[in-house]
Parts: sequence; C-alpha cells; structure tokens
Amino acid sequence: MGNNALNGMDRVNPNLRDEMLAELFLDQMMNDFKRSKILEEIDHSLKNKDKETFLRLTKKLKSVS
Repeated sequence: MGNNALNGMDRVNPNLRDEMLAELFLDQMMNDFKRSKILEEIDHSLKNKDKETFLRLTKKLKSVS
C-alpha cells in the first residue's frame, strides 16, 4: 500500500512533492518530540506518585500517538 502512495508521488510536481515530504517529516518529528516530553512528564509523575497527573498525561499521550 505504501508503495502505491510513492508511485502516485511520481506524478506530482517535484517542488510540491518535496514540500509535502518535508511537511510530513516535520509533523512526524513534532509528534515524536511531543511524545518524548509527555513520557518524561509521566516518569516524573510516577516518581512523585502523582496519580492525577499520571492519568491526565497518559490520556494526552494516547491522543499524540
């Protein structure tokens, strides 16, 4: 399935294709960064035995993943 998407990209203007790929890359990097920060906060909440914060952050993590 992913191969079909790449084949379709061959028909797109090269400049537009590069822009789309850059945007996808940046979106993925931002999601990875957000996920990493939330995981750090979850670790901190566990160390502090803060159940309320832990539950809020795990819910937030599900929306980012």
